[in-house]
Amino acid sequence: MKLLVSAAVAALLATTAVAAPLNVPATLKTIDAQLDRDYPALDALYKDIHAHPELGFQEVETAAKLAKEMRTLGFTVTEGVGKTGVVAVLKNGEGPKVLIRTELDALPMQEKTGLPYASQAQATWNGDKVYVAHSCGHDIHMAAWIGTARQLVARKAQWKGTLVFIAQPSEETVSGARTMLDDGLFQKIGGKPDYGFALHVGPGAAGEVYYKPGVLTSTSDGLDITFNGRGGHGSMPAATIDPVLMAARFTVDVQSVISREKDPAAFGVVTVGAIQAGSAGNIIPDKARVRGTIRTQDDAVRTKILAGIERTVKAVTDMAGAPPADLKITPGGKMVVNDAALTERTATVFKAAFGSRAILNPSPGSASEDYSEFVLAGVPSVYFSIGGLDPAEMAKAKAEGRPLPVNHSPFFAPVPQPSIRTGVEAMTLAVLNVMGK
Repeated sequence: MKLLVSAAVAALLATTAVAAPLNVPATLKTIDAQLDRDYPALDALYKDIHAHPELGFQEVETAAKLAKEMRTLGFTVTEGVGKTGVVAVLKNGEGPKVLIRTELDALPMQEKTGLPYASQAQATWNGDKVYVAHSCGHDIHMAAWIGTARQLVARKAQWKGTLVFIAQPSEETVSGARTMLDDGLFQKIGGKPDYGFALHVGPGAAGEVYYKPGVLTSTSDGLDITFNGRGGHGSMPAATIDPVLMAARFTVDVQSVISREKDPAAFGVVTVGAIQAGSAGNIIPDKARVRGTIRTQDDAVRTKILAGIERTVKAVTDMAGAPPADLKITPGGKMVVNDAALTERTATVFKAAFGSRAILNPSPGSASEDYSEFVLAGVPSVYFSIGGLDPAEMAKAKAEGRPLPVNHSPFFAPVPQPSIRTGVEAMTLAVLNVMGK
């Protein structure tokens, strides 16, 4: 009987054993020592990617660069997942399966930072020739992703489990994550990950890390309207139905849905980012296309705004005596919702590593992100942010009353070294905290 009891106790202890707490200061010291050696290569990779950006589902060269790096580190690499995505897997005994994601794509816009490695790249987008730039910071993310992989490979004695590094295409179109999942991502890696992590650089001070449990980002819907008019001579507007006027009226009037129909305390944004019409100043065209984005953090608000958009489009065409417009609303990214327990666990490590530079975000952000697809697929996750701007430049701009560029600005230029280093430090610690022996 005594032997049976002892065996039962031993079995209970075995099933409830947990990893010893991560020694954050000591681990951070060794991470920084390795970063001193690794950083020149990470900086070169970052500047190469920055200077040669590619648009969503066109990231062939970018994906190849990351795949080569991961193979060199000993990962088993699969390319072409979800069109241009990369999946790199490294097994190291029994333990949790942890997903670490970066994005591959850049934006269809011209960079104006004046950096010596600024992008001059061009590509075809929606049938048009456009400039391409990493004005959202995905190049910082990729360098930190590779840096984190280097750190974890060098620390195989400190962790057990399976690393799944995901390089996702076309985040900017909020479609790449879904494409990878539909291509059998979880089947390719042997099942759903136990944890997931992702990061994003933003216009905060370099060296700071931001986290938030629960709802983190907004939903996004794509807005695409074609106003159908009747073209003619610019000097004879009475013989036409001017679609440019309709596009302009809609752009202004739709904001009344935000200011007068939505609860002022509830978040909701309708932004028109592109109006395309006409070929010459003296020709009234027969069509005008309006494209934009809709952001919300509540289903009821989203429903109200979508209904308001439909009514505004109809009112504009009725006022002009025009044919019905072609309205298309495309659902995009859903809200990223961070796992509360995993966020608390990760925040403890961030506070130990970064002190007052580990900052709790008080409210969700207005941007959208298709990492939400991994969360909705059942991967408990922490999506956190890092600052990317020079604190001295931030203080100078504040003193001068000058706004600083944010993500998607042609002038957005994170400071590489502190941003990449902080990303590597934070991500390595977050992963070791769930995989440590």
